[in-house]
Amino acid sequence: MKSLNRRHIMASALAAAGAAIASCKPAAPQNAANFVKRDGQAFTLGGKPYRFVGANIWYGAYLGAATAYGDRARLGRELDKLKSLGVTNLRILASSEEGPLKAGIKPGFRNDDVYNEDLFAGLDYCMAELAKRDMKAVLYLTNFWEWSGGMMTYLYYKTGEFIDMNDPAHPWPEFADANTDFYRSEPAMMMYRDHVKTLVGRTNSITGRAYSNDPAIMAWQLCNEPRPGVTPDIMDRALPDYYDWIDETAALIRGLDPNHLISLGQEGTAASNGRSDVFIRAHKNIDYVTAHIWPQNWGWVDGKNLEGTWESGMKKVARYIAEHVDLAEQLNKPLVFEEFGFPRDNEIYTPATATTYREQFYGMIYQAVEKSVMTGGPVAGSNFWAWNGEARTPHADFRFKPGDLNYMGDPPHEPQGWYGIFDTDADMHAVIKTHAGRIA
Repeated sequence: MKSLNRRHIMASALAAAGAAIASCKPAAPQNAANFVKRDGQAFTLGGKPYRFVGANIWYGAYLGAATAYGDRARLGRELDKLKSLGVTNLRILASSEEGPLKAGIKPGFRNDDVYNEDLFAGLDYCMAELAKRDMKAVLYLTNFWEWSGGMMTYLYYKTGEFIDMNDPAHPWPEFADANTDFYRSEPAMMMYRDHVKTLVGRTNSITGRAYSNDPAIMAWQLCNEPRPGVTPDIMDRALPDYYDWIDETAALIRGLDPNHLISLGQEGTAASNGRSDVFIRAHKNIDYVTAHIWPQNWGWVDGKNLEGTWESGMKKVARYIAEHVDLAEQLNKPLVFEEFGFPRDNEIYTPATATTYREQFYGMIYQAVEKSVMTGGPVAGSNFWAWNGEARTPHADFRFKPGDLNYMGDPPHEPQGWYGIFDTDADMHAVIKTHAGRIA
């Protein structure tokens, strides 16, 4: 793989941005009242504060596709149900790279040389349906993790080599460390930027509205959970290229679209070995900050012993929330808890299983949002992970299989039913709806 120094990467990015703007006329700035804007550490819409209750529904474009793997009727039902709970903001996958990774969703928005217009049209349809319901979307433009192809697949396109996540031959954190090659690979970067230009410059085939002029979009997001590596020496080596990737991509998008916010999609300091300096620098040219909170994934609680690990785990959650509120205030930018998830009781995946501890965990996040709203703090909203809706797995082992069309919020690499909220989770619905009423 060709390795370039920072000067070469910067020159390449600026040239790409210039070419994009020259060949694709940037959208003229629209009436600011139609778009979510940032005013210091607050969001505004139409001159008023914009706060929201949100969800993650990565599969929106898939349901929106007019294909055998799509289900537009179900998409409408899911959106109606979410809206009835007070959910008005959805975080949606807007890129997937089809390749050899075992857990990678297929089909993708692209393979190594062809775009899948059916899936782009599926996103068009999804966005049109959101607009009808006065909902907004955050669209993320690639993925650090393997379940939608992401950065590792871009590297595979150009080198023919890859590491699969959870491969015993390449234990953690080899996958995450190897992914940092993306930030200094000019060929992989060019393919990523091509997708950015294609989508940001797209005109919706359903509405006829340019994406750059669509008020239903709240923000473009560079990536889902981009990390600069895990091993300290690899992270130190990757950081200059990581910062360049963030700054250059943000500049590219702003050149094409002056109307929408730009976010990074980072987990928070969990993505940088606890280093707040990395978090602050990464968000230098980003409009707002994000934090993801995963107590079980990070070993703060034991899913099979929630009662015994709850108290210590929630102390860590409280500290993580407070830390990121403080960082947002330092940056004078809004903060969104855009991913947070918790298992059902005893880590059982069936919809009939109680959600006693999950309800309390959501309550902690929602209380932090409500407190910030009441005191003029930086927390402006949240997006829980994730909405399963009416989907049910047909498999006794709760694992996603190639060809499955029962998309749910738990991505293909995870047990189906681990974190997602089903349409029958009445107690969880009540928690969400009550919070939405308070925010409203």
